[in-house]
Amino acid sequence: MTTVPERASSVPPELHKGNTSPLDATVCTEGWNFSFFARTALASNCCSFDRPDDVKASRIITYEPKLNRTYHYWHTFVPDIGSGQLYGYRVAGPFDPQMGLRFRPGQAPDRSLCRAVAVPAGYDRGAACVPGDNVALSMKSVVADPRGYDWEGDTPLKRWYSRTIIYEMHVAGFTKHLLPGPAGKRAPMPG
Repeated sequence: MTTVPERASSVPPELHKGNTSPLDATVCTEGWNFSFFARTALASNCCSFDRPDDVKASRIITYEPKLNRTYHYWHTFVPDIGSGQLYGYRVAGPFDPQMGLRFRPGQAPDRSLCRAVAVPAGYDRGAACVPGDNVALSMKSVVADPRGYDWEGDTPLKRWYSRTIIYEMHVAGFTKHLLPGPAGKRAPMPG
């Protein structure tokens, strides 16, 4: 079995069961719930960092599959952190690019679904493609408390996920044709 190469938390795992929903870091009454989807993952950790350019995590909570995994969701509850904490998920699993599986446990923590990121001074997007540890050069997720945001009366849709379509895209790539081309002309649409 593939393991995540980090040290484990000294806190008993039963204190960190957490919930599958909602996804990512969510503020609760007495701490934060962390949840993410990883169907083919074999092991995972929730890593905390003190600064954006940290090479090592300051705290690591190991997900115990029997306690912190429900179906394809990995989840844990962390009682003693606050808004602004840097974090990321270390996820281990098979590496088989032909099957779309690219787990690299030595790489930077995953930032899926995060609400905010911290960018280190030496940030290098290409470091994610090179084998080896790239934590110091990678963005880290930031625990963000949405309760402080003025939603101006807007409320959640309360729509079931089974009746929802999630469309994800890279906005810069999707709108690249709108950028000015040579001599102030718009670049042609691809295709």
